[in-house]
Amino acid sequence: MFRDISIQDLLFIKEREPHTLIDVRSPSEYKEATIPGSINIPFFSDEERAEIGTLYKRVGKDAANERGLEIFSAKLPDFIRQFKTIETPMTVFCWRGGMRSKTAATVLDLMGINANRLSGGIRTYRQWVVKELEKEDFPPKLIVLNGYTGTGKTLLLQRLADEGHPVIDLEQFAGHRGSIFGQIGLEPNNQKKFDSLLVQQIQKVKQKPYVFIEGESKRIGKVLVPSYLFDKKENGIHVFIHLPIEERVHNILSDYNPWESQEQFIEAFRLIQRRIHVPIAKEIEESLNEGHFESAVKLLLEHYYDPRYEYSTTKRPHENNFVIHASSVDDAYDQLVKLNYTNEKLITK
Repeated sequence: MFRDISIQDLLFIKEREPHTLIDVRSPSEYKEATIPGSINIPFFSDEERAEIGTLYKRVGKDAANERGLEIFSAKLPDFIRQFKTIETPMTVFCWRGGMRSKTAATVLDLMGINANRLSGGIRTYRQWVVKELEKEDFPPKLIVLNGYTGTGKTLLLQRLADEGHPVIDLEQFAGHRGSIFGQIGLEPNNQKKFDSLLVQQIQKVKQKPYVFIEGESKRIGKVLVPSYLFDKKENGIHVFIHLPIEERVHNILSDYNPWESQEQFIEAFRLIQRRIHVPIAKEIEESLNEGHFESAVKLLLEHYYDPRYEYSTTKRPHENNFVIHASSVDDAYDQLVKLNYTNEKLITK
């Protein structure tokens, strides 16, 4: 017989052994928000779920249940086959720990496949996430990477993480780069998904003495950074990184690949066009239309992003500052990891 487990039980298990979480909700529900690291083996497709929901409203519960059983029976062999490929202990869940996860766990048990069921479903996980964010419990000092647009702050965070340093990459969790062009080529996350990814990372790094983070705004794309984390970032140790503008243009082109999304770039530019002096705005627009992206990016940096960044930094002075002048992202990284973070004031080793 399958076992119902609480969210606390599940988190305890996941910390101590390999464990697979299976979201049996429809693909669109899974895409909107899930427990990070889960895989999707849907009980119903989006279309099937909609059909059953319509039946429930128009005819009644019995008719909906009969149609659901008919649909699921036809796909049962493939459903079981997917579970048989999983080699670790597993837990299934749906929205509220209701019919879909209970039926899935029951069928798996009948086929000799052991699976837990998350009591309360993903809803109970979401409640846990909200409570964790409300605790405002995050002891590490924040090392905040700042710099003009194109400085490579995200690249630095990625490399720091790859080398084992504690990192919180807010842009990665948001699925957005934080600018008017920030979602091009990406799929922005909603607040639920952002919160889940953030809490998961907070749990991993909260015992570290310091954590690297980027100097983001409170809003990144569609999501808001929790106030306590944003305030802690504002009062952290700020490292200001300077690269030559040619390097910054190169970094932006490598990250965005604007030639693959030319129309999207033009549309995004039109949202800020009126904020730029008319002759310069016209030149940028012509460069984008003609595919001269290097020229367009350089002009955007000089006449839009750099002035805005300079204004924002003068409005928010920081006590604990350190400045890195580098020739490239690699050079910046080498300097960054040689800093001593044990003191309030940063000093080089």
